[in-house]
Amino acid sequence: MRILTTGGAGFIGSALVRYLVSEVGAEVLNLDKLTYAGNLASLEPVKGANNYSFIQADICDRDAVVSAINGFKPDHIMHLAAESHVDRSITGAGEFVQTNVIGTFTMLEAARHYWNGLQGDEKANFRFLHVSTDEVYGSLGETGLFEEVTPYDPSSPYSASKAASDHLAKAWHRTYGLPVIVSNCSNNYGPYHFPEKLIPLNILNALEGKALTVYGDGSNIRDWLYVEDHARALHLIASKGRLGETYNVGGRNERKNIDVVHRICALMDEMNPKGAPHDRLITFVTDRPGHDHRYAIDATKLETELGWKARENFDTGIEKTVRWYLDNEQWWRPLRGGVYTGERLGVLSEKV
Repeated sequence: MRILTTGGAGFIGSALVRYLVSEVGAEVLNLDKLTYAGNLASLEPVKGANNYSFIQADICDRDAVVSAINGFKPDHIMHLAAESHVDRSITGAGEFVQTNVIGTFTMLEAARHYWNGLQGDEKANFRFLHVSTDEVYGSLGETGLFEEVTPYDPSSPYSASKAASDHLAKAWHRTYGLPVIVSNCSNNYGPYHFPEKLIPLNILNALEGKALTVYGDGSNIRDWLYVEDHARALHLIASKGRLGETYNVGGRNERKNIDVVHRICALMDEMNPKGAPHDRLITFVTDRPGHDHRYAIDATKLETELGWKARENFDTGIEKTVRWYLDNEQWWRPLRGGVYTGERLGVLSEKV
């Protein structure tokens, strides 16, 4: 099995690559632009593997993408490359449209031309998995879950760009017959997570005695999915999912943001007692624009059709995650020291 991944140096992408190389034994080509969030250190566990290779390229670069696909001749393409941070999309939407929309279009077109040139079983078995987010569905009320048929209602430039890319992927299946499958996941967490997101940011801020910033009153709810569970799901969807279908991937672990931060504080009190009590660092700040109140995934389709089930619940996963950051300063220190120091992102200027 030859699998080309895009964005394989990112958080979810690197978890997928490590899984495919180490546990599945697939031959993997990782195509990644290496933006601020792409980190080859996340791939150190597979760096020397005979079944792993890497190309630095932008998914918007048609020639580079075509060359990579035609040269590697993948059985599956798993497309994860994307700009993904909502806060950054608020003040830099253009990059999100370029990468998430134009980049996906470029990938789909290159894959379509490659697939059209295949014959027999190679053509019949080819798959293009487009990996997306539950944020395309907008915000839930106090009850209910996102299902695969939930209408799209994106709130941020990030989620709007991902919604557009989802529509492109589905259209390339319906119009051209390209064997596309789409997945939409809930919030991921775990090792190797770039420290701009809620969980790794607050772990490291707690470790350094800095403010643990919580938007609004902290009542916003997210469904948390351990990244290694997600990696298993993606391989299963690409291998056994029905063409043209969407599969939602969620951990069934809804938590208020404030409760997530309190849990991090409790674990830090146990693992780093010299800084206790860490909850004294919690600081409420003005909410971000367009902040969806609640996300929650119904993963029944994935669980019943393909037999997937999350192995980690939030309590086991968050404990592993906090421990990993405390034990792996050599991974996050270069990022924390130079790439992103923990400042708040996505704040709109009052100037016109």
